Amino acid sequence: MSIVSRQHLSQPWHERLVLDDGRELVLRPIDPADAEPLRAAFSLLSREEIRQRFLHVLTELTPEHARRLTTLDPQREFALVVAEPLPPGEALVVAVARAAIDDDGRHAEFAVLVGRPLAGRGLGRLLMKRLIRWARLKRLESLYGDVLEDNTAMLTLARALGFRREPLPASPGVTRVRLALAERSRG
Repeated sequence: MSIVSRQHLSQPWHERLVLDDGRELVLRPIDPADAEPLRAAFSLLSREEIRQRFLHVLTELTPEHARRLTTLDPQREFALVVAEPLPPGEALVVAVARAAIDDDGRHAEFAVLVGRPLAGRGLGRLLMKRLIRWARLKRLESLYGDVLEDNTAMLTLARALGFRREPLPASPGVTRVRLALAERSRG
């Protein structure tokens, strides 16, 4: 792992990260001001990175899509970014993780994307752990995501975190990974 130190900051869900190469980053909730930096970061992704995250190739992240990704319903959605230690809107975003609660209110779907230059440094694991923590705080029954079967990095990470694979017969080449969370409290 390449994260050599983590420091919780005074605001909830904020952490200062230092990588083994000395680079400093901040993990924090996504902000509407991140829409343009998110679009800029998207343009740096390879076709394969886009395909593995979105399950198909997109040619651009439109301003409308970027606004939708950065403007959340706080009751049902949660998203974190790893970015440069600059204010939202100015900081380059290098990784994103998000979860959205299903209409049934019992399960949430997740998605994670770590840009190629920082892949393999433990950011994906850290982001997944934060999504799991959020889902448990929301007292959800499970957290799940659809993953391309050739995305071995994500499947390996999911397995290491306790996720189980579920077949998706209607979607060849895609598997669902699901983590059963602690039983919801009643009442």
